[in-house]
Amino acid sequence: MKTHQLIRAFLALVCAASLAAQLSADVVETKSGARILGKIVKVDAGAVVVATDYAGTVTIIQADVSAITTDAPIAVRLASGTRLDGRVSGSADALQIANADGTIRTKVSDIAASWAAGGKDPQLLALERHWGFEATLDVSGKSGNKSQLATAMGGRATLAGPDDTLVFYTAYDREVSDNQKSADQFKAGVDYSDLFSGKYSWYVRDEGGFDRIKDIQFYDVAAAGIGFDVIKNANETLTFRGGLSFRNENYRNPLTADVNAAGLDFGINHTYTGKNWSLVNRLSVVPAFSNFANFRLSHESFLELPLASTQWKVRFGLANDYNSKPGVGVKKLDTTYFTRLALTFK
Repeated sequence: MKTHQLIRAFLALVCAASLAAQLSADVVETKSGARILGKIVKVDAGAVVVATDYAGTVTIIQADVSAITTDAPIAVRLASGTRLDGRVSGSADALQIANADGTIRTKVSDIAASWAAGGKDPQLLALERHWGFEATLDVSGKSGNKSQLATAMGGRATLAGPDDTLVFYTAYDREVSDNQKSADQFKAGVDYSDLFSGKYSWYVRDEGGFDRIKDIQFYDVAAAGIGFDVIKNANETLTFRGGLSFRNENYRNPLTADVNAAGLDFGINHTYTGKNWSLVNRLSVVPAFSNFANFRLSHESFLELPLASTQWKVRFGLANDYNSKPGVGVKKLDTTYFTRLALTFK
């Protein structure tokens, strides 16, 4: 075969492959004349999301779409509430959704949402409870003039629904400096909140553990009260809490009086989520009725950034543990600075 015949055959093959790719792809056309080939991932919140081989994920404002054609059925929910699976084709004002049962004529503007055919409506999924899990670990050390090894690990399991949240958590911190323990602390807790009216919720929580460096053999804080959502939207939540508590602390040193006191419970939970990061702040204060100057304060703040996988994240933060009436020879405040690796999954 001559050279020019080989070139023609090659060009014909390229054209055929290109045509086949176009025929097997979804097509979204815009009012500006753009033509996007790929796979429609979803229609949500006034935007059409298309996965392409050449430009990654492309998001198109739904109002700017002039035509849609899909090569396979997709699931569609219309503004009227009608839900069906079918192939979509046509212009913005004359769209058809066809399946074995017939054809529905509608408009692009009337599509409230779409997702993969056979999948569950995201609106229904949002109303379901679902579990989320995380495991954290950080290890740091040094050798030479001084030796030091610090380890911290923790876990968190969250069952969240539209109106209530149940959280189980645990953490253990241990640090040895020049063969002397400088941290040896364990805690485990449970927290449940239920949104009963608008921005108001009720909550119960309990946390227990030990802190051998602070001479605490065992401690437990149980509390219940009312929460109020000052801010609650897709990107940010800010909740204030107030209620009653009972605090128990048992010390090894007989010179330190144990604590068994009813009191108040105050808390602040704040989360802000940016495009590729999130900021978390948690604060709780538990003062005793018998002496409001006798209180325990726990605080944690961290910035979370994703790694290569969305499941893996790194956290930079600090935690404070303040006891206004500590054991004999123990300082009131402990502050921990950490860089922590977190794995989140469902």
